[in-house]
Amino acid sequence: MNRIKIGWGEVSLTPKGRKVELVGQFYERISDVVETEIYATALAIESGDDVAIFCSCDLVSTSTHLLEEVRNRLKGKDGFPTDKLMISAIHTHTSVGYAGRSDSAGSGLSVLSKLMPEDKQYKPLVKSDDPNLLNGKEALAFLADRIAEAALKAWNCRSDGMYAQGFARAAVGMCRRVCYDDGSAKMWGDTNMANFTELEGGNDSGIELLFTYDTSKKLTGVIANVACPAQVLEHRSFISSDYMGKVKEKLRAKLGNDIYFLGLVSAAGDQCPRDMIRWVEPETPINDPNIERTNVTERVADPSMFDIKGCDRVARRIADEILYAYEDVCEYTDEAALKHKVIKLDMPLRRVTIEEKDKALEAIKRFVDEAEGGFDYRDNAKMHVYAGTVERYEIQQTVDVIEIEVHVIRLGNIAFATNPYELFLDYGNQIRARSKASQTFLIQLCCGSFGYLPTEKAEKGSHYSAYVSGGTSGHIGGDLLVRKTVSEINAMLAE
Repeated sequence: MNRIKIGWGEVSLTPKGRKVELVGQFYERISDVVETEIYATALAIESGDDVAIFCSCDLVSTSTHLLEEVRNRLKGKDGFPTDKLMISAIHTHTSVGYAGRSDSAGSGLSVLSKLMPEDKQYKPLVKSDDPNLLNGKEALAFLADRIAEAALKAWNCRSDGMYAQGFARAAVGMCRRVCYDDGSAKMWGDTNMANFTELEGGNDSGIELLFTYDTSKKLTGVIANVACPAQVLEHRSFISSDYMGKVKEKLRAKLGNDIYFLGLVSAAGDQCPRDMIRWVEPETPINDPNIERTNVTERVADPSMFDIKGCDRVARRIADEILYAYEDVCEYTDEAALKHKVIKLDMPLRRVTIEEKDKALEAIKRFVDEAEGGFDYRDNAKMHVYAGTVERYEIQQTVDVIEIEVHVIRLGNIAFATNPYELFLDYGNQIRARSKASQTFLIQLCCGSFGYLPTEKAEKGSHYSAYVSGGTSGHIGGDLLVRKTVSEINAMLAE
């Protein structure tokens, strides 16, 4: 066995004195204030001849473009192993937008722009030509610099340490896809109607935990793997690290300001922090055409999971459970086998049929003919599926597979596995259930941003998150990803 070395690093991603373009909705939002700072938090683990560097970013996504920029900045610096760096996103919708933030093929609205006459082009709600606005390539460079700095800090402060395993359970993520009696499904669908039959999927309240220590058993950091994206505050116009940042604040209040917190989002492409059955309206209005309710019944339930009060409730649940688990720690590991494998996997491109393409073109033409003046964010949301379908048809004439980067890591009897999707929960459950590891940490939206990866059931139900244009791969690719991940984990553990 080999001694474990552990290093931590944290760097702010909040641009001082600059506004940012917030991303994750169909309408434009420009930040007005900072609700909570956003960060890149890095953890370096070394044992024997192998290393793993995790970097969790308070961003909506970490594309291959961003990953490449970060790795380029780290080449040749202090022997940093750039291929062993993983950067992931907590998927907060209240963070910095940047150039090239998506790797998804066929999800843009460029088709509409080509087909719409000049006087009917999309009209943004917000003009983003403010010189105080950090966006585009400037934002990309800013983020790459800061993320690289955090990773290098973790790398350079590696020292002998140890870890302890833990487990918590908190009700955070719930399925956000609603099914109806005609076989259809809708993200954010209304459940208060006779045609509602069920939620499409389940939820996972389990939280995989790892505590890191120095050689005197002083706590240095906490790793938590939660099956819910950090998007309570997704519609707001301020910068925020959402519930993940508040978890860190609460842990530091109890355990000391010098501890680090690495928040990792597990498979959660169909999950949200809201109860679709006990629906509670936002405290203040939101601009989301997919979330509109009439005749809402007032519930005695959680506070609004669109607002800060609800965000704080989620964070408190998670932090309290982490603290309970921390109190139960009694076994520490200071020597463990570490193996880190980087896999390039060809994922099949999800295709559209000729009939689907023709129907999409008809819908776009009908919209163009009927549109009066320009179109706004509601039209943007409505036409997203059709534009993406046409674009995917064009792409699939020359592209069959898309290469993704997957990391599989063994640390003692623990496994870590990454993927670059908003991966539906069922796939994560399949991997975790079949893994031979005592704990399996799954990290989505890592080393790429290739959109949603829905199940076959979701594809049949359709709607946002399951449209063909919502991500580059479908359930065939999902099955391939599960099989490959499970086989790699179990092969490592058998060595």
